[in-house]
Amino acid sequence: MSFTDIFKKSFLEGYASLAMSVKSVLICMFITALIAAYIFIVYRLLNRNSFYNKNFNIALPALAVITAAIILTIQSSIVISLGMVGALSIVRFRTAIKDPMDLVFLFWSISAGIICGAGFAMIAVIASLALTAGILIADWLPVAKAPQILLVNACSYKNEKAIMDVIKKYCSLHKIKARNLAENHLDMAVEVRVKAEHELVAELMGLSDVTSASLVAHDGEVTF
Repeated sequence: MSFTDIFKKSFLEGYASLAMSVKSVLICMFITALIAAYIFIVYRLLNRNSFYNKNFNIALPALAVITAAIILTIQSSIVISLGMVGALSIVRFRTAIKDPMDLVFLFWSISAGIICGAGFAMIAVIASLALTAGILIADWLPVAKAPQILLVNACSYKNEKAIMDVIKKYCSLHKIKARNLAENHLDMAVEVRVKAEHELVAELMGLSDVTSASLVAHDGEVTF
């Protein structure tokens, strides 16, 4: 047998289809579906976004199952895998992921599908449990209280010193974020950390020419 014959034989064998039983495919998809359902529940319980996105949560288990099916298909034939790579390369995703935790769950779902499709379901189960434990521990760790935004409106800019004196009295942290001055008007936005919220607002409203004072919580970075 010549070198050319050996090369052709190995080339063709490399592109031969790998026989997969229906039972193994069903078991793989069933395990993937269980892990995907687990990811769905964990995201629903740990979601901290202002608005819960149900469609995004439904997409997580769907991605895991679809990814597992793609990996199984790629394993069955290298020829199909090459075509699959070419087909998926033209797909463009335009949805922006704003929350980093959403990106973590998205990558978790895709990774679970890849691992299960490759036949390492036990790794996917262990990794999912370890990731859940890590997220729960990180979520329960004590952190500094997030500051609030104090909005104060007054009829005269001359009252700014009196307003700041009251803020310094009640707040361990205070930083002016915005100041809008007019001839007969003053608008201030101050980042504050305060425990006696009611007392602060009440004393500000007791100042002359202060028309309104309100505290607003925000989801920005915590200032230590």
